[in-house]
Order: sequence, then C-alpha cells, then structure tokens
Amino acid sequence: MTVETIRGPQAELGATLMHEHIFGLSPEILWNWPDIPEGWDQELRAQEAAGKLNALKAAGIDTIVDLTVIGLGRFIPAIQRVAELTGVHIVAATGLYTYDALPQYFGNRGPGSLFGGDDKLAEFFIRDITEGIGRTGVKAGMLKAATGRQGIVPGVERVLRAVAQAHRATGVPITTHSESATRNGLDQQKLLLSEGVDLSHVVIGHAGDTTDLDYLEELIANGSYLGMDRFGIEFLSFEDRVATIAALCARGHADRLVLGHDSYCFNDRFEPEVIKERHPNYHLLHISQDALPAFRAAGVAEEQIWQMLVDNPRRILAPVQPY
Repeated sequence: MTVETIRGPQAELGATLMHEHIFGLSPEILWNWPDIPEGWDQELRAQEAAGKLNALKAAGIDTIVDLTVIGLGRFIPAIQRVAELTGVHIVAATGLYTYDALPQYFGNRGPGSLFGGDDKLAEFFIRDITEGIGRTGVKAGMLKAATGRQGIVPGVERVLRAVAQAHRATGVPITTHSESATRNGLDQQKLLLSEGVDLSHVVIGHAGDTTDLDYLEELIANGSYLGMDRFGIEFLSFEDRVATIAALCARGHADRLVLGHDSYCFNDRFEPEVIKERHPNYHLLHISQDALPAFRAAGVAEEQIWQMLVDNPRRILAPVQPY
C-alpha cells in the first residue's frame, strides 16, 4: 500500500492526525493588501510551520492530513517548502469548502446556474488526484466537502455529489466537515449513499463536537469513521471530548475513530492573540501532550490508541479500486 503525500507516495505513515491545516490563506487579501498585520512571508511561515511539525514528530506523530482545500486558501508550493524542512509526511486534499454558495467560477457554470452546462467540480477533483494539483505534481490523497448549520443547500449538494463521483472514479477516501449540533452527518451519509458511495470510505468530520452517543453510534452503524478532530477548540470541553472517546472505546468502537485538532500553523483569518486567549490548547501538540494521557487515565487501552492513531488512518487512506 502507498499513499500520496507532498513528497510523493509513502508506504509507511505511522501515527497520523487526520484533520489538520498548515496554512489558511486569503489570496485576494494578500494580493491587494500585502502589509496586513498578520504578515505573509512564505519562507518565514514555512520555517515556522516546519518547526511546529518537527516538534510534533518528536512527540510521536509521523503524518498529518492537511485538509486545506479550495475555499480555505490551498497553496501547494508553500506546503512543498514546508515538506522540505520536516520529516512529517503531509497528505494533501482536494475538494471545496463552502456552507452555501459556490465560488462564482463554479456558481455560474453547471446545473442550476445562470449559464448552465456540465458540472466541472468532479473533473477538477479527479485531476488533482490523478494528475496533480496545479503544476506541482503533488497528488491529493483525500477528498473533502463541508456541510454547515444551513444543511445541504444547493451549492453544498453539488460539492458533495462531485466528491462522491471523484471518490468512485479514483478510490481516494472522503472526509467531511459536519455540524454535530444538527446531526447533519446523517444527511451527508444519505446523500453520499445515493451516489453509490461505500460509507466505509468516509470520515464524518467533527463528530467529536458532541456527547450524543446515540447519534455517533448511528453514524458508525451506517459504516463511516468518526473524526474526533477538534481537540483544543472549546466548542466542547476537553473533559467531554475525552469522556466521549472513552465511552465509544468501551463500547468497542475504537476501530472507527480517528484523531486531530483542526489546527493551523498559520491562518490569516484569525487574530493569533485572540485564538490563544480563547483556545489556549489549540495547537498541534495538544493530543500528544494532554489527550493521550487523559485517554489512558479514562481506561482507554494502548491497543485502542494505536487503532485510532495508526491502524484506522492507514486503512482509511489506502486507496481502493474505482467502483
């Protein structure tokens, strides 16, 4: 088995965080107001990011999945520079991040749009996977779509269907942004299933934002993995996140859980000092330093931690044959 990474195919991924970001960028802001206080100097930011990833490697994590897609400022050349400076493997993703309308490039083309025509979304996603992203040669190893509190509105539906079609054409797995408060992971599963997707190749992201075990077990029963992937973001307390994972492990579901922070090494959308004040544990080392000891104290076995960090990511990221 090999998985596509920024440095090319890798056979061994080791311990893997399944939902992270290196850079979150706003290209039009950077093009037009390059002196924004947050500051974007690609070499400086690459050095900073590599330092954070090297600390993560020292803490026992070997791979991250960078789920920065179109809509979040994906810029692969900057990630390639980071990869040159760190031993951590980085899996890139393709897809589109929106809770409602599509970017005008797609919004004015395709089904239900002003000018109609074929939907190009799946074609673009497939090209990222089979040929590479832009002119970088880097191939995406994950597909991503998002559903916000608004639910599956027309633009989101187009992305989900395109992601499903790209998955079936390439075998590359799917992950989502879901809103656990509205239980819309179930809606995502229903739509993906209608496109013929085998839900065992899907991670319902941000499932760890709830303590509703009935909802989480329903997602698992339908075949998907759960992304327990917002450690450090206080939408739900650290104690509740740990207790939920411990309860799911006690019920025999460790083989369906993956971990992450949904953190950024650099993000121009947020004031750094505000983030540190509101979410002081929102960083790449929180799981290694705090969550893993808390899991053990809550009765989670070492083999279950291994499943969440090593076995499950390896199984998810291994591409399957198109179907």
